[in-house]
Amino acid sequence: MTVMVQPKALTNYKVRDFRMLIDGAWVETDGGKTLERVAPGHGVVVSRYQAGTRRDAERAIAAARRAFDDGHWPRMTGAERSNILLKAADLIAARAEELAHLDAVEAGKPISQVRGEIAGSVDIWRYAAALARDLHGESYNTLGEGTLGVVLREAIGVVSIITPWNFPFLIVGQKLPFALAAGCTTVVKPSELTSGSTLVLGEILTEAGVPAGVANIVTGTGPEVGAPLTTHPDVDMVSFTGSTGVGRLTMANAAQTLKKVSLELGGKNPQIVFPDANLDEFIDAAVFGGYFNAGECCNAGSRLILHRDVAEEATARIAELSKLVKVGDPLDPSTQVGAIITPQHLQKIAGYVLGAASGGARLAYGGDTVDFGLGQYMAPTILSQVTPEMAVAREEVFGPVLSVLTFETTEEAIQIANSIDYGLSAGVWSRDFDTCLTVGRRMRAGTVWMNTFMDGSPELPFGGYKQSGLGRELGRHAVEDYTETKTLNMHIGARTNWWMPR
Repeated sequence: MTVMVQPKALTNYKVRDFRMLIDGAWVETDGGKTLERVAPGHGVVVSRYQAGTRRDAERAIAAARRAFDDGHWPRMTGAERSNILLKAADLIAARAEELAHLDAVEAGKPISQVRGEIAGSVDIWRYAAALARDLHGESYNTLGEGTLGVVLREAIGVVSIITPWNFPFLIVGQKLPFALAAGCTTVVKPSELTSGSTLVLGEILTEAGVPAGVANIVTGTGPEVGAPLTTHPDVDMVSFTGSTGVGRLTMANAAQTLKKVSLELGGKNPQIVFPDANLDEFIDAAVFGGYFNAGECCNAGSRLILHRDVAEEATARIAELSKLVKVGDPLDPSTQVGAIITPQHLQKIAGYVLGAASGGARLAYGGDTVDFGLGQYMAPTILSQVTPEMAVAREEVFGPVLSVLTFETTEEAIQIANSIDYGLSAGVWSRDFDTCLTVGRRMRAGTVWMNTFMDGSPELPFGGYKQSGLGRELGRHAVEDYTETKTLNMHIGARTNWWMPR
């Protein structure tokens, strides 16, 4: 039986009204409309955003263009930009509880989890600040006595940053500080479901000293605001995190003007478990990897590929541990699985579970929606006897649902893991590190964890193979993604004439 934490009603909750940040000013949309956010965990309106229009997006792009072409930000020293980013990190830390509360009520995320995300974001901002001082080009003095080559790294220009609802503050932190560190100017479009913490970030950046027009924030829907951010000729690069379907559309839109594109998209991430694995540690990692953020996570370890010798035991133990996972009120510090983002998404998750059960999978645990009388919730769920061709084994469910598949040989495990369209991350469990390295090197995934799952740090690049995206975030090269290279080929001394008089 799932442990349930009854949500407390948000009585007398003061709805927070937000405006947009364009060219250093907090403005209302020229369309005159607003969007209301109903808290998925409590069923009441908690935030009200401006319903931005195409015209608002164009105003923000124009501001960013002016700030880049004529402003001081791209021409600052790396140290100057670094100091401002460090101040922003300190201000984020000072407002951490406010930010965590916003993400908890708007996204239905457990408050304890979001506090960790905000702390991790502070670390990322500080790391990006360090890279602002370390960005450099190359020089070549080996081209002969008459030639010196210098390769510069220059900010790419205006960057559109489009972020999703599942990690509202953390994901903007994986993009924006690196773009700013490089000297770019930006227009940020957060999800229309979870814009609050990003708008607070706008207040923080202004206080930290980011000049007007450098970091603009426009709220609204994809068709109204997102589309012009991907097509406008004054945008030089698009950095997008979201579904693979919208990622394809973003790439097609950007192709009209040949913009640079960075895409962090979906995942259907496998964990391969060999008979000699430490099952105690794997069981905990399986539950964490499947239910963290209610499974609404591109990195979720939702495919458990278990050797037949341990499959039955591991599945039973995962089911037993799942019974202890606390589901419910996002604002209760003991909650581990919060609310599902929208009623429609809850129906989609439940549909995957029903479809798998109808197709021959066995419900080893859970499978039910949880009715607290307010908000929408899903119990942790495990499906066993799943086969590789089932939709639940191939498509991104984006909910707290684990699918158990089995294998006999290493080749079979690798084939199952690599057989789908995604390649974001993966896990390998074995006490034999030769096995871990052999399998890890053959996995078509951007990150492979060995005897752990969903660990990370700002120093390590993150991104996917195949339809999980293009490019990488984080890591010391993240800031370079927001630059162009320019070659300066300098001739020294007299030049040999092509036309030699006779």
